[in-house]
Amino acid sequence: MNEEQIKKTPLHDWHLKHSANMAVFGGYEMPLWYPSGAKREHLAVLTGAGMFDTSHMAVIMVEGPGALALLQACFTKNLNACIGKNKTPLVPGRCAYGAFLDDLGHVRDDSIVSQIASETYMIVVNAGMGGQISRHLENQAGGSDVEIHDLTDGVGKMDIQGPMSARILAGIIRKPEAVFDRMVYFSFKGFFDDDFPLADAVRLLDGTPVMLSRTGYTGEFGFEIFMNPDHIGHVWKMALEAGKDFGLVTCGFAARDSLRTGSVLPLSHQDIGPWPFINNPWSFALPFNDDQTGFTKKFTGDEALINIEEPEYTYPFAGFDLRKVSPGNSTIVTDSGGAGIGTVLTCVTDMAIGRVDEKTYSITSPDRPDGFNPKGLSCGFVRVTRKLSSGDFVELRDDRRAIKVVIVDDIRPDRTARRAIKTML
Repeated sequence: MNEEQIKKTPLHDWHLKHSANMAVFGGYEMPLWYPSGAKREHLAVLTGAGMFDTSHMAVIMVEGPGALALLQACFTKNLNACIGKNKTPLVPGRCAYGAFLDDLGHVRDDSIVSQIASETYMIVVNAGMGGQISRHLENQAGGSDVEIHDLTDGVGKMDIQGPMSARILAGIIRKPEAVFDRMVYFSFKGFFDDDFPLADAVRLLDGTPVMLSRTGYTGEFGFEIFMNPDHIGHVWKMALEAGKDFGLVTCGFAARDSLRTGSVLPLSHQDIGPWPFINNPWSFALPFNDDQTGFTKKFTGDEALINIEEPEYTYPFAGFDLRKVSPGNSTIVTDSGGAGIGTVLTCVTDMAIGRVDEKTYSITSPDRPDGFNPKGLSCGFVRVTRKLSSGDFVELRDDRRAIKVVIVDDIRPDRTARRAIKTML
């Protein structure tokens, strides 16, 4: 990709002015970290708050009488049975996580779908994927009564994540008590289009309409904020000012990567990609029936997943110190006998966790031992050719080192994303 093809978000100049270390991600030049460093940024999201520029993400609107049927046919999540333990239908104000697959069951991209109104849905996909997913939906829509609008680069987006995020936002939005009232995990209020009826539900003190979504990519309590891209510069500065007394730190993609990995969240086109979307930690994104033998609806790629002949398995792992290996096809996973059984998809260091007497604690764990001061643990995902169990040991080998790790069900304990909002205010 040459320099003319690299895209920039509306906050690009701010990042440069504040000495961010920049790199290209998804076709956009984005900050990896700021001078304070990725470790401080990672820890800030657990102890105070971190703010991320995420305007590289793509937004797609799907509207019309045929919108739900189209999404049911293309999206893995069953939108008629996806909310809460009772699996009630998606309704306006709620969001659902899933993926768009091809006929082989391979991942085109993962996504959060939010229902804006009875026949209006908003899809958020990864950088550079707005056009591809829009075309896929158009091809599947045929002559059905549905309109698809790719808003790539037409929506500004920033995230504030961490235990202080609601308190920070309370300083820049109108009527915060009403906005935060009964705002559960994976719900949203407001809208970024001033002409839309929902716009009055969440406005900043200066009148800017925003969509405030209680979602994110860190595993911690926080919000994604959508707005007209013309407004994001001053909203960013407003939030920084409001966050000065709450430990708010601007964060780059290095912290975003380590935070999401410690939370067992996948990176599309790395941890999920051109292989069947099954036998992984994200089975909640599939519409399995009660006995896990089939699905509760038809969708693109469903038969390929059910009829898979040579399954592979994706597992989270955690190491025993902060040492890590380089992910990729040249880095192998070996079993206790030294036989190669797979590859490493992601390997990072979560600086907020450590082991004491074989148990993992976070710096925010309420039961952490006195004086607990973690140095960090390597963690990530492996894709292997055999079924493993939590507690199994494997070795990861690249051209520099070999490290022993253990297969786990979870990585960073005591995360805050699902906590009741009243406890975070």
